[in-house]
Amino acid sequence: MSVTTPLRVAIQMDPMESIKIAGDSSFALMISAQGRGHALFHYDVRTLAWKSDGKGGGRVTAWAAPVTVRAIEGDHFELGEHRTIDLGSDVDVVLMRQDPPFDLGYLTGTWLLERIRGETLVVNDPVAVRNAPEKVYVLDFARFMPPTLITRRIEDVREFMAEHAADHPGGVVIKPLHGNAGKAVFHIGPDGANLSALVEMFLQTWPEPFMVQPFLPEVALGDKRIVLVDGVVAGAINRKPGEGEFRSNLAQGGFAEASQLTEAEEEICAAMGPQLKELGLVFVGIDVIGGKWLTEINVTSPTGIVSIDRFNGTDTSAMIWEAIETRIAAGRSE
Repeated sequence: MSVTTPLRVAIQMDPMESIKIAGDSSFALMISAQGRGHALFHYDVRTLAWKSDGKGGGRVTAWAAPVTVRAIEGDHFELGEHRTIDLGSDVDVVLMRQDPPFDLGYLTGTWLLERIRGETLVVNDPVAVRNAPEKVYVLDFARFMPPTLITRRIEDVREFMAEHAADHPGGVVIKPLHGNAGKAVFHIGPDGANLSALVEMFLQTWPEPFMVQPFLPEVALGDKRIVLVDGVVAGAINRKPGEGEFRSNLAQGGFAEASQLTEAEEEICAAMGPQLKELGLVFVGIDVIGGKWLTEINVTSPTGIVSIDRFNGTDTSAMIWEAIETRIAAGRSE
């Protein structure tokens, strides 16, 4: 059972003027929420604050503005007057939707939002988000992954390439552990040309290890994004690389097409679904190559619902709100 009364919804996201509404999942969620009668507030994660009362208590606040949205490109929002809102008492739900990178700023946001647990529902749960970065949480389901290496040593990469050369002769893909949208993802051919220079660049740019996987030629046929809502499959799209690219991310020039799940993909979703729901990961997007190779579990700010709904005639935003409303109703009845 979901709530029947309007909710007060604070959305932690990038500036409203920067979003492209035609494919933006956060905007789709806002339109859906507004249609359900919920009141919306917008705030930037950089305005999160915590203040002690000097008596052992503290409150989490944000500098927020009421916002109304409309599906008109270039005139898609209207902000009210900014004011400080208490995220524990002034709203019912917070949507944590700012784009990565998953850095100390992002982590700090999760630490602060964790402090309103028991007062306000945060989606996705900040503790789970903090403990489940895309390319690390996926290791819990390594049985569905291609061979994978996380390292900072070039010697490890060379050994990995040699070990898997027979089964995967196309070389390897190297990517930052906490990147997003296909940025800084490189294909190194089987001869290892430029490997040394690339590893040097990674070591100088990022303090954390990087990820290495065999190049999967099946990516030319697409990289499937599957969206799960409270652990249940909502739909999927197949993303194909654009001309001259091997990355299929839509942000990197890829394009989408309708898609159904393979038997292996259904097995993957069934294996992780209960855990996602238990952890409070309401809106999750997973990436699967070749109908069987799980590569990422996206929990920070998943995307893809607009394309999924366009191809499938579904309403994933409504599914997400129904899951949120059900959780809030359950919390109120306890």
